[in-house]
Amino acid sequence: MQTRTLGNSGLEVSALGLGCMGLSYGYGPAADKDQAIALIRAAYERGVTFFDTAEVYGPFTNESLLGEALAPFRQHIKIATKFGFDFDPKTGAQRGMNSRPEHIKQAVDASLTRLNTDVIDLLYQHRVDPNVPIEEVAGAVKDLIAEGKVKHFGLSEAGAATIRRAHAVQPVTALQSEYSLWWREPEETILPTLEELGIGFVPFSPLGKGFLTGAIDANTAFDSTDFRNVVPRFSTEARQANQSLVDLIGQIAQDWGVTPAQIALAWLLAQKPWIVPIPGTTKLHRLEENLGGAAVVLSKDDLSNIDRTVSAIAVTGDRYPAHLQQRVDR
Repeated sequence: MQTRTLGNSGLEVSALGLGCMGLSYGYGPAADKDQAIALIRAAYERGVTFFDTAEVYGPFTNESLLGEALAPFRQHIKIATKFGFDFDPKTGAQRGMNSRPEHIKQAVDASLTRLNTDVIDLLYQHRVDPNVPIEEVAGAVKDLIAEGKVKHFGLSEAGAATIRRAHAVQPVTALQSEYSLWWREPEETILPTLEELGIGFVPFSPLGKGFLTGAIDANTAFDSTDFRNVVPRFSTEARQANQSLVDLIGQIAQDWGVTPAQIALAWLLAQKPWIVPIPGTTKLHRLEENLGGAAVVLSKDDLSNIDRTVSAIAVTGDRYPAHLQQRVDR
């Protein structure tokens, strides 16, 4: 596995990371713990050194899972986690955003315990909190970096203006936001801002929450606990309308002799040398397939052809339901 550096930070990680959310949360029942640990360790054995989690995944259980799985080789890998929410102390239910400085510091101490480590390599604000100035958030993380509890500061789903304000207080190492062949909004203002400031980009859902793999169609039934049930882009009608994009990617993949997932990941890797996608999976064969995407090198002509043909297809459906869309900073 090749490595990449996130912007000007010096934080070197594998070209593809592992998004671990789905092992505990979001896509149906949590994976069996032993199988999840085996998958995480298999990723490391295959060259992955960048693992992504968050306190809200579970909540809390995903961080604990990573803490146990990564303990044998902690010094060889980088862990990214996130803060930014309040939880009911009795039920653990999420109660809304909270990026107050005092809460950030409490959240980090708890994450360090669950992750079984003394330092977090990359700490993201999970969503921009409209009630707390970003300068205060950046200042709190700056303090944590000075204390040695955190190495790098990141933002997630932040807009260009917010990135600039945060970066002026504490250099931002990476932005994590959705980016893929079916969500290209970051190309408008985010990527130019990151390039100007020397900030890396970590795309989540690089495979369109599974849709770009070709394994999902209009007839697919999701588990009742799978959050895609409430995502407009995954309505039956939207999946039917968006099938043309998947078919196109499938044809490109067939011409190359690879899979649609590998084309989607190779396309992302080709956009900028400081982009590090974090596809997630619960299956070993999918993990191996995804990692194979790093070996697919698309030429400028390939990229131009993909861009021209994909751009002609209008994607149907919002990527979040309305109440979650409001959390995305502009």
